[in-house]
Amino acid sequence: MVFARGSRYEQVAQAIYTDPSGRQIPYVLLRLIPDALVQQVHTVAEGERLDLIANHYFSDPEQFWRICDANQVLRPADLTDIPGQRLLIPQATR
Repeated sequence: MVFARGSRYEQVAQAIYTDPSGRQIPYVLLRLIPDALVQQVHTVAEGERLDLIANHYFSDPEQFWRICDANQVLRPADLTDIPGQRLLIPQATR
């Protein structure tokens, strides 16, 4: 499996499961969420989207998952549902 550069799975180890018939099925091991180095806090405005917030801080909307990790949520929508909610913005790693 090949993941795009910058993907949250880029650095995750892979393994192969062999089923009873001998067929080999590659899979990605569990991705642990690292502790984030928080750079700043962002207050969510009405109608704001996480991809646009990520683009503002990381110059890449696909890095929204870094904000999810820093705030320990799985569903991105959980971070922008409530205007006024404060989001931890991790330090950019690139």
